[in-house]
Amino acid sequence: MLVHPQIDPVAISVGPLSVHWYGLMYLLGFTLFILLGRYRIKHNPHSVFTHEILDDTLFYGMLGVILGGRLGHVLFYQFGYYLEHPLQIFAIWEGGMSFHGGFLGVIIAMSLVAHKHQLKWLSVTDFIAPLVPLGLGAGRIGNFINAELWGRPTDVPWGMVFPYVDELPRHPSQLYQFALEGIVFFIFIWIYSAKSRPTGAVSGMFLIGYGVLRSFAEFYREPEDGFMGVLTLGVTMGQWLSIPMILAGIGMLIWSKRQTTSNPNPQNNHSRKRKKR
Repeated sequence: MLVHPQIDPVAISVGPLSVHWYGLMYLLGFTLFILLGRYRIKHNPHSVFTHEILDDTLFYGMLGVILGGRLGHVLFYQFGYYLEHPLQIFAIWEGGMSFHGGFLGVIIAMSLVAHKHQLKWLSVTDFIAPLVPLGLGAGRIGNFINAELWGRPTDVPWGMVFPYVDELPRHPSQLYQFALEGIVFFIFIWIYSAKSRPTGAVSGMFLIGYGVLRSFAEFYREPEDGFMGVLTLGVTMGQWLSIPMILAGIGMLIWSKRQTTSNPNPQNNHSRKRKKR
């Protein structure tokens, strides 16, 4: 049995100012996003992305992740708690971000980027999809440092006792999700996107990949107390929210394949509007 190291959530403290590990993990995720994006631009001369568009994507994406992620956590998981403690909604440094809420925020943000630069929305999401998983992994490390989103009780040798819960050894589910959603998913979607794909295929595979991996991780993660932890048939909120992602991803793959069949040159200029049929 292991014991959580109980790392101080404050990484740096100078007078009244404190920098939390959780915030640093988000900063790391955004930094990896920009570095990987510049690498993709450099090694893909046919990409419609430029450094200017990438910078705009990061700015709008940051807003979408933070605002959408926090609101998603409040509405999907602990609505009752935040209804009683409304000021805690702004305490982002204490943790509590929903991927699915952040995902919806990013969808809106990317539509703004596409409109601003006159690009197809799916061309934007296809480009950024491989840049996201490592940031997700960094966020899970932040969850682990904060000792939040712990796993279900277990008797495996690496079971860990977390503070603020009980004395039961539990799955370190944050590390599971770091490995799956961060490392494994990044390797898979990066390799998949390295080959020329029709518009929407990479985005569709991202939806399927994340939805499947998140649903699997939910079997080891303790459902959150409060609003909508476990729903019908013992399925967690995270799994229910992942099902539409998987279905949408499958639909996008089918759609992209049909577009390839009807268009013999699916990798033409992505900024060009598709002709109406």
